[in-house]
Amino acid sequence: MPENCRFSNRIGLHSPKQPCFHRRVLGSRTFIKYWLPVIAWMLLIFFGSSDLLSSERTSRFLGPLLRWLIPDISAETIRQVQLLTRKAAHLIEYAILALLLWRARRQDRPRPWTWPEAGVVLSLTVLYAVTDELHQGLVASRYCSAADVLVDAVGSALGLVLLWSVGRWRKRW
Repeated sequence: MPENCRFSNRIGLHSPKQPCFHRRVLGSRTFIKYWLPVIAWMLLIFFGSSDLLSSERTSRFLGPLLRWLIPDISAETIRQVQLLTRKAAHLIEYAILALLLWRARRQDRPRPWTWPEAGVVLSLTVLYAVTDELHQGLVASRYCSAADVLVDAVGSALGLVLLWSVGRWRKRW
């Protein structure tokens, strides 16, 4: 009886000659488990690149919050904090994308770390960062920036370095 089958052969629900589920059904589970989170995260990044999270909109939240926390804060300091917050968000969102892509490509199969595999993941995330910046260039309240692609690439690389470090620490590779 296949290991993926949940039905008991004793009650006649499963033929020992045929798998319990068709391989396409089993493949869809793999897609849902590994690739759907990648696609969902890419969509989240895409929607964040729209007017929804533009600098003008986030300043409406961050500025009053900073003024409430620090009443005598200058407008220039608020702009700097907003810029740092936005760049940190880029780093984090692309680090997470790199980790999700790594997981999806390897699908939890126990294999040692390979730098070429990390290079593929990094390339895919940078390619997505480029398309994301091109998308931002089409939004009236946003602009396209090569510096943001660099920040995204650094975030992806940091995510992979973090993964490599944790794997070494846990003696997985």
